[in-house]
Amino acid sequence: MSDNKIIAVDLDGTLTFTDTLHESVVLLIRNNPLKLFKLPFWLAKGKAAFKAKLADQVRLNVLTLPYNQPLIDWLKKERKKGKRIVLCSATNEHIANAVADHLKIFDDVIASDASNNLKSTKKRNVLEKHFGKKGYDYAGNSSADIEVWVGARRAILVNTNNILNEKVKKITTISQHFLPRNITFLDYLATFRVHQWLKNLLLFVPLLVSHQIGNIQALSILILAFLSFSLCASAVYIINDLFDLESDRYHPRKRNRSFASALLPIVVGALIAPALIVASLALGWMVGTKFLVCLISYFILTTIYSMVLKRITLVDCLTLATLYTARIIAGAAAVSITPSFWLLLFSIFIFLSLAFMKRYAELKVQIQDGNTQTHGRAYVFTDAPLVQTLGVTSGYSAVLVLALYLQSEIVMILYAQPLLTLFAVPLLLFWISRMWMESHKGKMHDDPIIFAIKDKASLVVAILFLITFVLATTEIGS
Repeated sequence: MSDNKIIAVDLDGTLTFTDTLHESVVLLIRNNPLKLFKLPFWLAKGKAAFKAKLADQVRLNVLTLPYNQPLIDWLKKERKKGKRIVLCSATNEHIANAVADHLKIFDDVIASDASNNLKSTKKRNVLEKHFGKKGYDYAGNSSADIEVWVGARRAILVNTNNILNEKVKKITTISQHFLPRNITFLDYLATFRVHQWLKNLLLFVPLLVSHQIGNIQALSILILAFLSFSLCASAVYIINDLFDLESDRYHPRKRNRSFASALLPIVVGALIAPALIVASLALGWMVGTKFLVCLISYFILTTIYSMVLKRITLVDCLTLATLYTARIIAGAAAVSITPSFWLLLFSIFIFLSLAFMKRYAELKVQIQDGNTQTHGRAYVFTDAPLVQTLGVTSGYSAVLVLALYLQSEIVMILYAQPLLTLFAVPLLLFWISRMWMESHKGKMHDDPIIFAIKDKASLVVAILFLITFVLATTEIGS
């Protein structure tokens, strides 16, 4: 093999930016959370047996993995020159063969089975057995590949750091170098979805509608509650992103998320999420027991939503509406305010409308892309008109609830000019109608609330809405 016709290629972190073992673990936990407790027992039987067991339990969708396209393009060119391309990976053989079948650029596949974990020295020994010492070039990405490069004629470095580069230079000749993707602080920050923290301003609603917004002590408590809820929400978003890897990769925008694109490794999310939960609970405990109960209940429900409920038609939207309303209930609990029946009823209807809007927007995107179903959801494209109808009806129901509330006795007591509050009805009616009109045109963001925050017309409506109630509280001539 002195003519060096062999190029051996690693899989995890090299051919694909992700780690298929980590992805398999996440998929297993998502499909059957109780099997998390079986993982240590499987691992006790050895890494090779562990990988084989995982490959048997879950079917990783190799079609959507974030592949290293520049490397693949180069391998195709080398293959046309007469090189034999061999996939040689410590990944279980079932996954490796599936990847090879999908990419169709490999002449042979060498991978781990239930007995042998082909990593480091074991991988080098197998390659030398097949092709002889210095009979192959090897493309790898980690320090575990150093022993393989020892037996290689030339090294192909993929996604490696400067420290590893220097070590490889001392071992063999470097023929190709595929630079790692640039990861910035903003990429890490994006995983927290800080912009989504704006939703947690709902915690302040009970204080606002009860006309106690000037209560400094209550405000300070709610600020602490806001931070607690925001950290919890960030943890939930990370967990959701990990459980939704496959679905996100089918989505034209969500595929660029940090974990779906493997810009950040899964293990980062697995470490950050628990840390955020602990910090959130610590702050929640400082706020008070009632708030802490609401916080834990929110976390449990949203986790169940991410794992199960989001895949059940209608139940997913009802759950989303409940989760938004839970923020209002938590805010009330933090400052010992009993939320009114009107507020809770209005919240359910308005957020149910926005939840249907979110699903409708997703369906519109998939329809525009020529798909017949949203991946990871139970909806098909023919559901779009019904989802739209349910959403518009829910939105108008919220308007009706608001109108009835504004004619109640409590409004007569709370506001000096109660008739002025009626201007809020056409404002809300216009906003709901416009939001659904934008959705119908296919302009809606994946998250309607984020869309509204960036939408000038929505901001104008919000300002007018606020002015209406401020004027209604003002005595004439004061």
